[in-house]
Amino acid sequence: MKDFVAALPKVELHVHLVGSASIPTVLELARRHPDRGVPTEEQALRDFYEFHDFAHFIDNYVKVDSIVRTGEDVLALLLGLARDQAASNIRYSEVTVTPTAHLNKEMEPDELTETLNKARVLAKQQYGVEFAWVFDIDGFLGKEAGPTTLDWVLNHRPEATVGLGLGGPEIGVPREWFREQFAVAADNGLRCLPHAGETTGPQTIWAAINELHAERIGHGTSAIQDPRLVSYLAEHRIPLEVNPTSNIRTKAVAAIENHPLPDLIAAGVPVVLGTDDPGMFHTTLNDEYLLCHEVFTFDRAQLAELASTGVAASYAPQEVKKALLAEIKALLGK
Repeated sequence: MKDFVAALPKVELHVHLVGSASIPTVLELARRHPDRGVPTEEQALRDFYEFHDFAHFIDNYVKVDSIVRTGEDVLALLLGLARDQAASNIRYSEVTVTPTAHLNKEMEPDELTETLNKARVLAKQQYGVEFAWVFDIDGFLGKEAGPTTLDWVLNHRPEATVGLGLGGPEIGVPREWFREQFAVAADNGLRCLPHAGETTGPQTIWAAINELHAERIGHGTSAIQDPRLVSYLAEHRIPLEVNPTSNIRTKAVAAIENHPLPDLIAAGVPVVLGTDDPGMFHTTLNDEYLLCHEVFTFDRAQLAELASTGVAASYAPQEVKKALLAEIKALLGK
């Protein structure tokens, strides 16, 4: 099964730039900026990545974010991500980038754009991974993050920008705060891809759908608590970007055996596997597929269906989708 998973062509639709950084990459950046509270020795950094709860995770995420200060730092993160994704046979990846995280450190708007364009070219050339971009509003910054993020996206967005997202804490950050930004983004051809239902209940997912017109939902695991919502997601083919290891590491789900992923799929909800913050959670996309086999007893056909759902839910060019789906089908001998 490991060989099958390794050979399975994949897309990744839920991965955050800062959280993607592997231990070696974070150590490199922490040593460049040693005054930011991020450990500069490997074991200490591994201990730093043991999270008590979601709030602790957010706190340490912010500290790691503070060491990503220059265009060179962003480029190092992205090339490290491309290297790691290639090892999981990921061909196409929609990477979530938080513009305010970089602009608030006085990075020039055009420097961020140029860095992302450069990274996209090098990732394809060096690792065969095609990057696209989702730019998320940082809920941690409150309402004011919405206009600031949207302004940068509309005026400086790099090539292969596909959508507007919404990340950070859900509690105390109503989805409807950002109704206007998502409406304007949609009018400008961007997809609406907010997080919802990771640490809050189904009402947040409903808000993402009704207020923001979400086309995919980041996480969305609490949907299982509302049969009407599950039916709505299945009927309207709204994919959930589900990240099992992340949910366990942040304590959003108490035990992997109780994870709702199998029940969501059984109910007809389109589910896409992601890693969320693989560097922080010590996981890879291959690991997530193997977890579905080992814990949920998914067979090869079910794993291939997960991969195919990811391709269909992506905003990759049609020729890329067609080629990936053909490869997946051929791997199953069909």
